[in-house]
Amino acid sequence: MNMQKMLKDLQKMQSQMLKAQNNLKAQSFEAEAGGGMVKVAINGQGILTMIKINPDAVDKDDVEALEDLVMAALNSAIKKKDEAAQSSLNDLTQGMKIPGLM
Repeated sequence: MNMQKMLKDLQKMQSQMLKAQNNLKAQSFEAEAGGGMVKVAINGQGILTMIKINPDAVDKDDVEALEDLVMAALNSAIKKKDEAAQSSLNDLTQGMKIPGLM
């Protein structure tokens, strides 16, 4: 096994991973709940960047329903981000399970 080639390949993979991480950070992941009554967006770092609530979703006698919609939309956006990150990682590692990576 040629150690120099292996080190070069590892450096290349590290560079590709950094590029993939930067690409992920620049992406936006949107999701909605309640048929569009609540919409959210997060960035690739998982930071909430947008939330829109349809006024029809606001019922002072049923705040819990609105809370559930917000939570569902946010969880859906997070899941989309995580799936994109995992897909990007799988593309780089070609499916190899490398300990310590996601």
